[in-house]
Amino acid sequence: MSGFKNFVLRGNLIEIAVAFVIATAFATVVTAFTNWLTYLLPDGLDEVFSTTEPFGVFMNALIAFVIMAAIVYFFVVVPYTTAKEKFFPSPEPGTPEDIKLLQEIRDLLATQRPA
Repeated sequence: MSGFKNFVLRGNLIEIAVAFVIATAFATVVTAFTNWLTYLLPDGLDEVFSTTEPFGVFMNALIAFVIMAAIVYFFVVVPYTTAKEKFFPSPEPGTPEDIKLLQEIRDLLATQRPA
């Protein structure tokens, strides 16, 4: 039982659950927005975006997906990446300082050793 407790309390399980609930609600909003948007299209396109025709359902789902992906990318991914690089910058490429120090010690020991 303690293993399960550690699993639930460790990591971001609660945050993921909250994000899932919010994403589901947001998906409903985007789907309603897509239905409203396609409702505003001229009469000739009503057949293409009909919610009773299989192709119309597919097109509405596709538009909802593109809108949701754009919103998630521009309002979640881009700010998160920017903030992460600002507050937790990636280490510079190259050899870390501790490895350089160990290499210097190794080289000094090699020069002091008699041939």
